[in-house]
Amino acid sequence: MTSLSVIVPVKDEEGSLPQLYKELSSTLKKISAPYEIIFIDDGSEDKSGKILSELKKKDTRIKIITFRGNFGKSAALSAGFEKAKYSTIVTLDADLQDDPHEIVRLLKKLSQGYDLVGGWRKNRIDPLSKKISSFFFNKGTVFISGVKLHDFNCGLKVFNKTVADSLHLHGELHRFLPILAAKMRFKVAEIEVIHRPRRFGKSKFGFERSWRGMIDLLTTIFITDYATKPAHFFGRIGFILFLSGICMDGYVTYLKITTGSTQDKIPLLLAGILFTLLGVQLISTGLIAEMLAHYLLHNDPAIKKYKK
Repeated sequence: MTSLSVIVPVKDEEGSLPQLYKELSSTLKKISAPYEIIFIDDGSEDKSGKILSELKKKDTRIKIITFRGNFGKSAALSAGFEKAKYSTIVTLDADLQDDPHEIVRLLKKLSQGYDLVGGWRKNRIDPLSKKISSFFFNKGTVFISGVKLHDFNCGLKVFNKTVADSLHLHGELHRFLPILAAKMRFKVAEIEVIHRPRRFGKSKFGFERSWRGMIDLLTTIFITDYATKPAHFFGRIGFILFLSGICMDGYVTYLKITTGSTQDKIPLLLAGILFTLLGVQLISTGLIAEMLAHYLLHNDPAIKKYKK
């Protein structure tokens, strides 16, 4: 029988918490499996903490983790993963836009042999600006990561505890849970889920998250694809720059030898020198990083996370 640890990050959601608990507990009772609900109060400044305390008095299956301040969703999820005791993890947002009743369908998909199943908010109920931003974010993420999903940042997901134990979230990496799991060779899938309009509070979304998201995406790709082979990353870029610089300077040298003049190609000569030096530096950086990775692979117990 599946046992569930439901993890819900909370930041100023006093209006939605009572209804969320009602819907969530109703759904979990229908599943007829052992469960716990872990709320992480991520520095709420409203009455969220008080409401959670009142709910805990009524339901012993509720656990509360309280942060001293706002440390972000990745930190909240990490704390929840560490606290969770059951074999299957469920995550969802506290704003009621995720429908708790969809958990049943996600669990059914998970039982078909997958390690992580996420929600796809195909008919998303959000402002147009948020839809556009999300569209480009998801398309860009597919292009860069190679993981073919439609919705990476849906808060509603179910996955095995082994996946959660393999993840080390920081910054904004919670948005890339499916990528992190897929790169560790876990089986990942998604299904369409209902998305509802926000009824209470304000969205935590801001345009400043867009550029941070791109940086975090590159971080995710680097630590998953190149963590154990950094020379491939730095060396590839360095080799391209080095070869480009050699070609530029070779062309100017050819002109000087055959015509006796650089034909006003001094800027090209200087660019070639710059590219050559940058290429050598990046190749050297890759080799140094490779030595460090080799040391860590043979001395750091954390490498066990890559093993089955």
